[in-house]
Amino acid sequence: MKNLQLNYKKLKFFFLCLLQILCLSFLGNAQNLSLYDLRCEYLKNPIGIDIRKPRLSWKIQSGGYNVKQTSYQILVADSPELLQPNKANIWDSGKITSDQSIQVEFDGKTLEATQVYYWKVKIWDNQGRSSAWSEVATWQMGLFSAGDWRNAQWIAYERLADSLVNILPTDGQKDKVFKNNILPMFRKDFSVKKKVKRATVFISGLGHFELSLNGKKVGDNFLDAGWTKYDKQALYVGFDITKSLEEGKNTFGVMLGNGFYYIPPVKGRYRKLKGMFGLPKMICRLKVEFQDGSEQNLYSDNSWKTAPSPITFSSIYGGEDYNANLEQKGWDMPNFDESLWRNAIVVEGHTRLSPQLTEPVKIMESFQPIQQKQVVSGDWVFDLGQNASGIIELKVKGNKGDTVWVRPSELLNADGTVNQKASGSPYIFSYVLKGEGIETWQPRFSYYGFRYLQVKGAKPETNAKTQLINIKGLHIRNSASTIGQFASSDTLFNQTHQLIDWAIKSNMTSVFTDCPHREKLGWLEQVHLMGSSVRYRYDVAPMFKKAVKDMQLSQLPNGLIPEIAPEYVKFEWGGDMFRDSPEWGSSSIIVPYYMYLWYGDTRVLDEAYPMIQRYLKYLASKAQNHILSQGLGDWYDLGPNPPGVSQLTPMGVTGTAIYYYDLQIAEKIAKILGHGDDAQEYADMAEEVKKAFNQTFYQSETQQYASGSQTANAMALFMNLVEPENRKAVLQHLIDDIQDRNYALTAGDIGYRYVLRVLESEGRSDIIFAMNNRSDVPGYGYQLKKGATALTESWQAGGNSHNHFMLGHLMEWLYSGLAGIRQSERDVAFKEIIIAPEVVGNLTQAEGNYESPYGKISTLWKKTSKRFTLNVSVPVNTNAKILIDQNLGKTIKQNGKIIPAEKQGNKYLISVGSGNYLFELY
Repeated sequence: MKNLQLNYKKLKFFFLCLLQILCLSFLGNAQNLSLYDLRCEYLKNPIGIDIRKPRLSWKIQSGGYNVKQTSYQILVADSPELLQPNKANIWDSGKITSDQSIQVEFDGKTLEATQVYYWKVKIWDNQGRSSAWSEVATWQMGLFSAGDWRNAQWIAYERLADSLVNILPTDGQKDKVFKNNILPMFRKDFSVKKKVKRATVFISGLGHFELSLNGKKVGDNFLDAGWTKYDKQALYVGFDITKSLEEGKNTFGVMLGNGFYYIPPVKGRYRKLKGMFGLPKMICRLKVEFQDGSEQNLYSDNSWKTAPSPITFSSIYGGEDYNANLEQKGWDMPNFDESLWRNAIVVEGHTRLSPQLTEPVKIMESFQPIQQKQVVSGDWVFDLGQNASGIIELKVKGNKGDTVWVRPSELLNADGTVNQKASGSPYIFSYVLKGEGIETWQPRFSYYGFRYLQVKGAKPETNAKTQLINIKGLHIRNSASTIGQFASSDTLFNQTHQLIDWAIKSNMTSVFTDCPHREKLGWLEQVHLMGSSVRYRYDVAPMFKKAVKDMQLSQLPNGLIPEIAPEYVKFEWGGDMFRDSPEWGSSSIIVPYYMYLWYGDTRVLDEAYPMIQRYLKYLASKAQNHILSQGLGDWYDLGPNPPGVSQLTPMGVTGTAIYYYDLQIAEKIAKILGHGDDAQEYADMAEEVKKAFNQTFYQSETQQYASGSQTANAMALFMNLVEPENRKAVLQHLIDDIQDRNYALTAGDIGYRYVLRVLESEGRSDIIFAMNNRSDVPGYGYQLKKGATALTESWQAGGNSHNHFMLGHLMEWLYSGLAGIRQSERDVAFKEIIIAPEVVGNLTQAEGNYESPYGKISTLWKKTSKRFTLNVSVPVNTNAKILIDQNLGKTIKQNGKIIPAEKQGNKYLISVGSGNYLFELY
């Protein structure tokens, strides 16, 4: 009996231990499957969603291999307390059998304006595990209609006469106004007498606003709200100010700037455009929800007080002046004496506003001078070491009324003074001291592109009448997060990556601009040509959504998409040359489709489809026998003359090739959206265009297109305009042209991306390497050799802009070619990944990573005389095909074990699921 009891105890102990091991194992597995990066409409915890059925997404983390989601469940509630016991009063999706983890459309109860919604998600995987519930994320609805703004009114200090409004000036138009406008401040006192649950302010200020509460700036945004087509749209911003409200007295303060809404005609200041939509104005609604369930609202109306601000001049093109003696201490705090202020006037404005659903512009980096020098005039010139978009921060000490002028520039003259000739002159920051110790100032409503600063009126000397304590540059850009990195064993490629990156960063604001100084305009060709380079590096889906909207708002009644969006000016030089180029306007078709390919966004296709249809009808009406010859062609190619309109490629080649590409894309979009008849119409039209293109431009005797330029042959190849039997010969002529020029490029703004795309897809990255791993001919290395720190406007790094966005196409190849991160043509959003690193030239190492919609994809390869290694990380819920050159080894190991490998052409093909892998070839 005693033995039986002993055995029973041992058996019980054994089963308890086994149960504990199993429980720990289960918990370990569950914990090993976790969710992160919850998004609503691409954004984290956004405020101001105006979409009735917003889309949700999440990412999955697991330490295992071949993990895929098989089901999910989403809970949405209007209070966080409800979600704690895993209940949902707005939407419980139930357990949905699906691997979809991006672009999941909300399908619950009707969403209400201004309401905050709380959500979380749980998933099940293909290994029988379930995750824990995710952390709770939120989104807050915005204002759907004019009624949601309730009693809020547009208010201003003064109004612009209707006769002076000029929404689309021509470049040669004469001025009707000859004075500066007043930059106003507004204030409003209000009281909060109960305990606050949540407080949100929705505000729009045109052109830009800065909001303060009780003397402190709300948020850290710069140039809110983003610029847009102001005659058709105004943007507002939502701020959660729950923690900033004080019990009792509170005060709102608002300062307004001009931006593109009003460009003042002041002599002695640079002004590219003469647009005048109106004088600065604002509208806002504050909603305060109290813990007892009651609500308080505050609206902008004529009871708000207004006065001129210390900003005496502000222009998006000319700079900004500030007189500290005009400051009114405590103006945006309670108990201020506002008796000398006047009531705001009520003005007309948009009745329906749109939320700013891009990341805001912010100050992202700062630069201290690396060198300073006094020039003959007595001014001091400071070198910040980096050309970037930005403003200054000035610290000075002096007497009341002393004035400091700062002129920023990209370049220097021979005498060491700043040179604004190619970037817009004169552009000036100025500050008038109040004489109260050390004074610190930075501009609020203007920015420029610069590396150098020339200071007049203050000196960096302790005994100076006006002492310059410090000056630094503050880099501003859209605050989209960085999601891609690249590095290699080649210093020049690393420097080129940085060169292009600074051009991208300096031209990401609320639109993708061409340059951060002379124009600041949204030229459209760069949006599709540079789009992939930008997407590898930055989380910019919201910016591309806004770009599509800007094009919709700028489309003309006849269907034309102008070359600039938002369109603020009509350039008349050369007729419609600077308004009607298919290579530019085709962003209206290509960008929505690329958004679908990169992010799986079908909604943007649906929203853009009417614009696409109208633009294709316009192009058809302009075509002569299906050939489009208008516009700029291969802008800034390398020809015998100074850069400009296409020199080496005849007009009609690039425009018609893009037209054919548009039709191919339109056919695909129509099929995705279920418009079968449209798809057939576009397919038929594409065939007609292809036939006309080949009849017009293919030279059978030379087996090339048109002049045989790099652009002509590359675009014909990329767009699949070349008949299959001629493809090999045309490709060889492209390669021959490059090699005959000792690997020098000639393609311009339009053609160079396609040269790179064709060479990479045809397995000739060795040619790309040879073209770009040099500094003796115009190109990236040449620009670096000339001292550029951001991408220049021309390949030659001449006297043009030294911070331009349009020619940075090589960045795409650094990620897709050298790092080898691509996606399959059979899927979207990197659900099916291709890892195919190009091991070329004398490179011994390259690495890259990209935070895809499903998670981080990373590669790192190293090559020695004896071995090739490739580290790969594949995110959960995806799979990958690994392609490795057979010349790198005969034996393959995967995570230490020899594996057989399928062959595809001259590559080894290995198929894997999620996980971390080490491949070795020797």
